[in-house]
Amino acid sequence: MKGIILHGGHGTRLRPLTHTGPKQLLPIANKPMSQYCLEALKKAGISEIAIIIGGPASNKVQEYYGNGENFGVRITYVYQDQPRGIAHAIRLCKDFINDEKFIVFLGDNILKRDISDYAKEFKNTNVDASILLCKVKNPSQFGIADVNPDGSIKKIMEKPKDPPTDLAVTGIYFLTPKIFDIIDRLKPSWRNEL
Repeated sequence: MKGIILHGGHGTRLRPLTHTGPKQLLPIANKPMSQYCLEALKKAGISEIAIIIGGPASNKVQEYYGNGENFGVRITYVYQDQPRGIAHAIRLCKDFINDEKFIVFLGDNILKRDISDYAKEFKNTNVDASILLCKVKNPSQFGIADVNPDGSIKKIMEKPKDPPTDLAVTGIYFLTPKIFDIIDRLKPSWRNEL
C-alpha cells in the first residue's frame, strides 16, 4: 500500500498564522500537524508517501520533510497548481499509485487512534473503498455520512442542516485505483472543485 498526504490549500481561515507557510506545518505539541499523518502512515507499514503541495510557501514542506529519509519513509512531491478539491489532488497521484491500494490523509488531521488495523483490514479485503468515520456531538458542522444498516455509506453531505447521523468524515480514505475512473467522470462543483 501507498500513502497520500494532502498538504495544499491556502489556510485562509487561520490567518495571520498562515501568512508565512502552510497550515499543515503549524506545530501541535511541538511538531507540525502533517507529521502526525506521516507517522500514522509509517506506523501502518506504509513507506512510500506522496505529499500534495501547492499554495503559498509550499517549498517549506519540501524543506521540512526532504526526501523522507529522516522520517524513515520515501516521499514524492506532487504539485497541485490551484485548490481544485480532494478528488483532483488524488487524481494527480495516479502514476505514483501504480495499481496499488492506498490511503489518503488530509494533512491537517490529528488522530488519537492508530490506523494500522484499519489499513491491514483494507489491504486484506476486496472492497473498493473505506472511509473512517467518527461520532460527533455537533454533526451539522462536519461532512456527515448517511450509513446503511450493513455499514455501507449511502451518501456523504457537507455540513447538513438536518444531519441523518452523527458520523463525521475524518479525512482518512482507503482507496483502490478504481477511484481514478470515477474521478475522471466527475463534473466540477460550482467552486470548480472535484
